[in-house]
Amino acid sequence: MNSARQSAAARRRGARCNRAGRQRTALIRWQGFTLVEILVALAIVAIALTAGMRALTQATDSAAALKARTLGLWVAQNRLAAAQIATPWPALGSYSGDAQEAGATFSWQATISPTPNPAFRRIDIVVAEPQLPDYAIARLTGFLGNPEPRP
Repeated sequence: MNSARQSAAARRRGARCNRAGRQRTALIRWQGFTLVEILVALAIVAIALTAGMRALTQATDSAAALKARTLGLWVAQNRLAAAQIATPWPALGSYSGDAQEAGATFSWQATISPTPNPAFRRIDIVVAEPQLPDYAIARLTGFLGNPEPRP
């Protein structure tokens, strides 16, 4: 009987050891990621980074375009102010030229036309970049009063 008890005890110890061995194997098996899981995660990260870079590029382009439009509007306002203080009163017709603002060069065109009231004239100013003269980045319309009204 003693040997039967010993063999039963040995079997129990072996069973415990075997169970523990299986548990260790299970833990080792689930400690890392599979290659497929890593590739899927990399694909998701790549897509997210690509979308982020595209958004960043668009924001940069928008900021550059906004700067050009702001500077173009300043050129148009300067041309309007120059026409308002010009003596003698600017004649009817079209004028064009180049102007620099904050280190950037712009082309402008001003068209002076009559109004129903002979004491005023309308001025339309269009500003463009010299590389794209047909694409207006700023437009401004103003009115000029005759500094020397007729009696």
